[in-house]
Amino acid sequence: MDTTRPARKVPSREGIVEARRKQHRNAALLIAPTLIVLAIVIGYPIVRAIYLSFQADKGLDPVTGLFTQGGFAGLEHYAYWLTQRCGTSSGSAIACPPGVISTDFWPAVGNTLFFTVVTVALEIVLGIGMALVMNREFRGRALVRAAVLIPWAIPTAVTAKLWQFIFADKGIVNSLLHTPIQWTTDPWAARFAVIIADVWKTTPFMALLILAGLQMIPKDVYEAARVDGASTWQQFTQITLPLVKPALMVAVLFRTLDALRMYDLPVILISSSSNSPTATISQLVVEDVRQNHFNSASALSTLIFLLIFAVAFLMIRVLGADITGRGDAPKPRRQRRQRGKHQKLDNSTTPKERTATAP
Repeated sequence: MDTTRPARKVPSREGIVEARRKQHRNAALLIAPTLIVLAIVIGYPIVRAIYLSFQADKGLDPVTGLFTQGGFAGLEHYAYWLTQRCGTSSGSAIACPPGVISTDFWPAVGNTLFFTVVTVALEIVLGIGMALVMNREFRGRALVRAAVLIPWAIPTAVTAKLWQFIFADKGIVNSLLHTPIQWTTDPWAARFAVIIADVWKTTPFMALLILAGLQMIPKDVYEAARVDGASTWQQFTQITLPLVKPALMVAVLFRTLDALRMYDLPVILISSSSNSPTATISQLVVEDVRQNHFNSASALSTLIFLLIFAVAFLMIRVLGADITGRGDAPKPRRQRRQRGKHQKLDNSTTPKERTATAP
C-alpha cells in the first residue's frame, strides 16, 4: 500500500500577486463606506472653512454704495488675527482699536498653550502614579478602578458647575484656606482654577491609557530585575518607563490635541467673554460667529487646525508616538541617527572582517 502523500502544489508568483490584489480590493470595499462618511462629516467642513477664510464679508461697497456678496479677500482675515490689522472704508488697513476681538488673539494663544503645557504635564505625573497603584494586586482593585473613572465620565458642563461652587467666594476652598481668594475674577487665580478642574477631570483618562501599557509588561521582567539586585527606582526608570512609553506617548498626544481646543470648561467656570483672563482660541471662534463674522471665524478655525496638525506631526515624527499600535511609528531623530551610525559601521567592514571578528 502506497502511503506517500501527493506533493503540495506551490502557488505561482502570479497567483500570489492576484490573491493580494483581491485581498486589497476587498479591504477597500469594506472601508469605503467609513471613508465616505468621514469625508462628508470631517473633510467637507475643513475644506469649506478654508474656502470661507479667503472670502470677503458681505456688506456695502464703499465705491458704489451697493450691497455686495463679498469676493476673494486673500489673506485679509489671517492678517486680521495675526497682526491685528482692521480694514477701513477706503480699503486701507490700520491697527485694530481696543475692544475689537482680534486684539484678544495673542492673549488667547498664550492661555491655550499655558493650559496645554501645565495640564498635560500634571496629568502625566498623576496619571502614572494612579496607573501604578491600579496595576498592583490588592483587595478591591476593581472597585478602585471604577471609582477613579468617575471624574472622567462626568460631563464637562457638570464638572465646571461643580468646581464653580467649590471656588465660590464662600466655597469649600476658601473655607479650608481661610483666605478670600477671588478664583473667578483674579486673572491668575482663574487660570489655576481652570487647570485644577481640568486635571481633576482628565487625569483618569491618562491613567487608563497608561494602565493599559503597564499590563502589557511581562511580570518575568521585574522578577529577573529583582534577582539581579535592581532597586524599585531602577526598575521604574529602566523597565517601566521604556516599556510603557508607546502607550504614554499616545495618551500625551490625545490629551495635548484635546487641550489645544479647550472651550467649555473656562467658558462655564469663568467667563465666555473674549477678553476673559482664561479665554482660549476656541472661545474667539464662537464669539466671532456670534457677531456674524463667519469668514474671519473660518480663518481662525483654520489657524487652530494648522496648530493642532503641527503639534500632532511633531509628536509623531520627532517623539515617535505610535498611534497605530503596530510598533511602526517613526523613531525619534536621535535614535535614527544612532541607528544610521551603526549601519554605517556595519557596511564599512568587509564580510571577511566580520567573519574574523565573530565569536
